[in-house]
Amino acid sequence: MIKQFINLEWKQYFRSSYWQKSMALNILMVFFALYFIVIFLGLGFGLLPILKKMYPNQDPFVVANGFLFFWIIMDLLLRFFFQKLPVMSVKPLLTLPIKRSTVVHYVLGKSALSFFNFLPLFAIIPFSVMLIGDGFSTSMVLIWMLTMIILVFINNFLNFIIEALSAKTELSFLPLIVVVGVLYGLNYFEIVSMTSLIGGALIGIANSPVLILIPLVILALLYVYNFKILREKLFLDSSLKSKVTEVKAADLSWTKRFGNIAPFMQLDLKLIWRNKRTKSSVFIMVIGLLYGLFFYPQPMYKEMVWLFPFIGIFVTGIFLINFGQFIPAWDSGYYKLLMSQNIKYEQYLRSKFVLMVLSVGIMFLLSIPYVYFGWKILIAHFAAAIYNIGVNSHVMLFGGSFNRKKIDLNQRAAFNYQGTGAVQWIIGLPLMILPMLIFALINWLVGFEAGIATLIVLGVLGIVLHKKLMKTITKRYLDSKYKMISAFSQDN
Repeated sequence: MIKQFINLEWKQYFRSSYWQKSMALNILMVFFALYFIVIFLGLGFGLLPILKKMYPNQDPFVVANGFLFFWIIMDLLLRFFFQKLPVMSVKPLLTLPIKRSTVVHYVLGKSALSFFNFLPLFAIIPFSVMLIGDGFSTSMVLIWMLTMIILVFINNFLNFIIEALSAKTELSFLPLIVVVGVLYGLNYFEIVSMTSLIGGALIGIANSPVLILIPLVILALLYVYNFKILREKLFLDSSLKSKVTEVKAADLSWTKRFGNIAPFMQLDLKLIWRNKRTKSSVFIMVIGLLYGLFFYPQPMYKEMVWLFPFIGIFVTGIFLINFGQFIPAWDSGYYKLLMSQNIKYEQYLRSKFVLMVLSVGIMFLLSIPYVYFGWKILIAHFAAAIYNIGVNSHVMLFGGSFNRKKIDLNQRAAFNYQGTGAVQWIIGLPLMILPMLIFALINWLVGFEAGIATLIVLGVLGIVLHKKLMKTITKRYLDSKYKMISAFSQDN
């Protein structure tokens, strides 16, 4: 039966809309994967000599184990935000005579093949080889390496349990952040030395191989608990339970002043407020507004004026970034129905554009108190807002024409990367990095005022050319219309 599942997964993978993307995007994703592999390989082979140079009077093996606490918490954080349980489309299988336990075992087994589990091995194995070559006991190093691999899989299954337990809350990431923060605080203030505790435990296992049974038992318990959670949810009627909620109608009559795009704006606003996934785009605006407080109060950043536009782009464009990157995937659930109606595509896109522009204006007004930290910051935020309106809004709309992944609006809201593809990551380069580089170059060659003027001119140029840009963007969407319909019809 497992062989049949693998065969189905293979066909699903190569028949999905993933391969409808341009070859350049696929090559770029492979490049990023190879880049991280090379980084981890370099870390694995270079860590031992680095530790010897930095800590000449200490055992490098002991020092390395002391840092593993930080690796564990960082690995958990990254997994929580980026790694999702690879649940395949099992609904058709639930009507067939297949044991639910078999399906659950396959899903959990497939999670072991995640890139997050393979990547650490490119550092763990070379570092182990370097230790053996440096004269450390081969048996001790092999036991340590096996323990590290077990820890990787412990994090793998622990992450899914944390996700399952926190999925019912709006800000599901807060419990994990609090736990990690408390552990880091205990170690930082030397209340409990987590680095010594974790490091000592790993060294103890390496010296006494029988103790490896402890992490093996922990791994087995986590697997069994994951199995129990998934098995309880794997029922054909589990998604048929009706959830009765009170509908709160909002007064959206103010949108009528926008003319023929008002109906689309009303639909977007209702979609944003009535779904957990889209609602996070509103809640995260608060985080974006406070983003500058991580930098501006600190004296070391006051001289880094080249960083101001980057922060301004993020602060004033936080909604534009979070909402705009998934246009038109927000409507993927009924995209086929939408495209069968007698509507003008340009009106549909303009409603998205107006929402993003309004958000930029509101966020800039709310960020005005940052002038407390200096007038240059206020000017930089103003230039960033103009750049967001004139350039980044059009970049977002154009990038959306490459979206081919369906979004499930009922999944948890915060930091959910379901429906995220290569487009969302690649579009971040011209969106955030380019304006910062432009400003930094002009600021270095001419001065602060010239850099600000350049960003404003680029933004105003985009506003002046808005109609022509929208025609080009609309044509791109119309050309991709049937590819999107096909892609959104798939359960990817």
